[in-house]
Amino acid sequence: MFFIYFLYSDKSGIYYVGHTQDVLKRFEQHNHADNNSFTKKHRPWRLVAVFECGKKRSEAILIERFIKKQKSKKLLEKIIAGTELNGLLAQLVRVPEFRD
Repeated sequence: MFFIYFLYSDKSGIYYVGHTQDVLKRFEQHNHADNNSFTKKHRPWRLVAVFECGKKRSEAILIERFIKKQKSKKLLEKIIAGTELNGLLAQLVRVPEFRD
């Protein structure tokens, strides 16, 4: 199963969206990996929401790219808040144990 996850940086006031099969491992990488990356510059991150998005990586990539392409903080906040979604995003299913 693939997941779309949302991180939030209190330090920078920004969200990060990604996809993975192992949410906790990926979350640890964002907060502790030594590579010089976008997420390293905005640490620490909080995991604010996780959604199941299908069994195929291609589905997760499609959804992640769609969300990022919107460049909308309001959209991210609606998704995180649990607002009813439609279109491509309607297939997202909230994973309750990862609620902030």
